[in-house]
Amino acid sequence: MRAARLIRLVLLLQSRPSMTGAELARELEVSERTVTRDVAALSEAGVPVYSDRGRAGGYRLVGGYRTRLTGLGRTEAEALFLSGVPAALRGMGLADAASAARLKVSAALLPELRDASHTAAQRFHLDAPGWWQEPETPELLPAIADAVWDDRRITARYRRRDTEVERELEPYGLVLKAGVWYLAARAEGDFRVYRVDRFTSAEPSAAPGPHGRFERLADFDLPAFWEERAAQFARSLLREEVVLRLTEEGARRLPYVTDRTAGQEAVAAAGGPDGQGRITVTLPVESLDVAYDQLLALGPEAEVLSPPELRERFAAAAARAAELYR
Repeated sequence: MRAARLIRLVLLLQSRPSMTGAELARELEVSERTVTRDVAALSEAGVPVYSDRGRAGGYRLVGGYRTRLTGLGRTEAEALFLSGVPAALRGMGLADAASAARLKVSAALLPELRDASHTAAQRFHLDAPGWWQEPETPELLPAIADAVWDDRRITARYRRRDTEVERELEPYGLVLKAGVWYLAARAEGDFRVYRVDRFTSAEPSAAPGPHGRFERLADFDLPAFWEERAAQFARSLLREEVVLRLTEEGARRLPYVTDRTAGQEAVAAAGGPDGQGRITVTLPVESLDVAYDQLLALGPEAEVLSPPELRERFAAAAARAAELYR
């Protein structure tokens, strides 16, 4: 375990000019004290790791040192071949490049590892689109993907409700979420998210810069940005509240019929059970119509206390059901 970590540490330093102890600790998922001990062990073993002190200090390899510990094991090789999403690569126009890269990696592997691509592909497959929808590749996706790869500004027209707007964009990254492509881009100094299928045009920009390119912010982290924006979007949809009395079974099932995070937080914030063993929760919902459709799935395990119009709607539905089954 420690030997593998030491190899990772050397490879990290080999791939970057310098890294702080905190950065290495985060990458290796250990404490900074462990990083200090590992660096000392590498130095004793003859690996020229140098420590710069001070606020801008860190660790680096001396004199362009390169390790030969780059051979792939079976698990590593199989994991490498799992990293591609064939449909996504085809949509961005990268299928041929990905195929060539896989062939090159396969050729470089030891003979006993060259079946890694087959063994991985036959055991794991990512199907990104959701159920009951045909996956569609937006027409402009390849052009936008090219701009993302080249850090090239684009002038784009984008459908917003019933109108079209034109924007100068710095395209930072693409995200495939449940079969839908999104572009994370910087416009007028702010980062925003755009659905790729709503672009009606995307052309190289005539904005200043060498060949229309922009300088990417070094600290931009696409996965972290997407996680934050996705959470904000989910919260922004929950604009209304309903108050419910739930049985124990209703409390258990609530997160599975509504927004999961909202349901879990509502149950966690509830007080103790009443004399009938029910708890009262306040649940954020997208709308009363959505809440009606979702909470019907709980049947008699949930009682709507407010708002009154939603309670009346459930009472009417219960009366109709009782009449049917009388």
